[in-house]
Amino acid sequence: MSFLPVKEQLTVIKRGTTEIVPEEELIEKIKKSRTENRPLKIKLGVDPTRPDLHLGHSVILRKLRQFQDLGHEAILIIGGFTAKIGDPSGQNKARPPLSADEVQKNAETYVNQAWKILDKSKTTIVNNNDWLGPITFMDVIRLASNLTVARMIERDDFSKRYQNNEPISLHEFLYPLAQGQDSVHLKSDVELGGTDQKFNLLVGRDLQKANGQKPQICLMMPLLVGTDGKMKMSKSYDNYIGIDEPANEMYGKSLSIPDEQIYPYFELVTDVPVEDLPALKKKAQQDPRNTKHELAFTITRMYHGDQAAKDARIHFEKTVIQKDIPDDAPILEFKEGTEHRLMDIISDAGLTSSNGETKRMMKQGGVSVDDKKIKDPNFSITFATGDQINLKVGKRNFAILKAG
Repeated sequence: MSFLPVKEQLTVIKRGTTEIVPEEELIEKIKKSRTENRPLKIKLGVDPTRPDLHLGHSVILRKLRQFQDLGHEAILIIGGFTAKIGDPSGQNKARPPLSADEVQKNAETYVNQAWKILDKSKTTIVNNNDWLGPITFMDVIRLASNLTVARMIERDDFSKRYQNNEPISLHEFLYPLAQGQDSVHLKSDVELGGTDQKFNLLVGRDLQKANGQKPQICLMMPLLVGTDGKMKMSKSYDNYIGIDEPANEMYGKSLSIPDEQIYPYFELVTDVPVEDLPALKKKAQQDPRNTKHELAFTITRMYHGDQAAKDARIHFEKTVIQKDIPDDAPILEFKEGTEHRLMDIISDAGLTSSNGETKRMMKQGGVSVDDKKIKDPNFSITFATGDQINLKVGKRNFAILKAG
């Protein structure tokens, strides 16, 4: 196949990129790729610690897709071995290791969702347990001889924990070596990762050099800020937009991001052409409200299609702007004269995931009955003949309660 000129490839590759180490070597690799008509091997390793993906995960997956579209070979590594170690990168403690069954179950769901972003026909999926699993203890000792303790302590999260007299387990030192060995096994040309993965990616370069290979290029992408505008997107922080969420939920959550994140979201999580980004950046500054709707529509369209995005826009206008109950709101019927605790009604209907979430939402003023906020977790409703009550839970969940 024919590859785009180096400058055009770099324009795509550098979109949203935080750092490329070293960029001059990437340019040389692209030039050689064009001369030899050989695609570069682009590696992305993922430890499926959770089964569900959000837009934060999509940032790095979209970069892998961009390399695919440029004609390069995309290799998605499922961390069947490394997920059983626990990666401490960017954390103040080691991530809990997973069992083999947990890894397998999460990996299947992860990959199925990843196909919403990657080109399945052009993606090679491998599991690092295939080559790391058979390694002997002597192999590990030899591998560990390539790095010093002083070098390991240079890593930011290790350094902070060491200075604070917080424990660092020896197995945590081995994680970067395991990830780096992936690069050696695959002979990768480029490895992708978030900014919190920089140290691990550089270890891959060191191990490749030690094995007589041309070292990989390390390309780092920023960690997407969540809908709260403060922390990185994470389900733990409840500031995420899941790529498998319903269209209405995705549209509404996208509108909740702060104005200063409109352009970064366009750049990092959408398929808007790179040449259109400067105009969007200016538009976001001048007219954030309408630009945010454009962003919400774009994101929803990418994962649900054009019609679903249009319907989500109508749903938002009807339920949030006009404050109407949507036509598709579920109708819940209760026997006349019976009394039911509102918290139980909400949880039983699946409008929240648990009574704990319902309590939290009530406390925050997120539950209303006929537009009256209900904060008392013991609030009950006694249904009388002809009652029809409008229930709203959060910003986007509705139900009609009727006496029947």
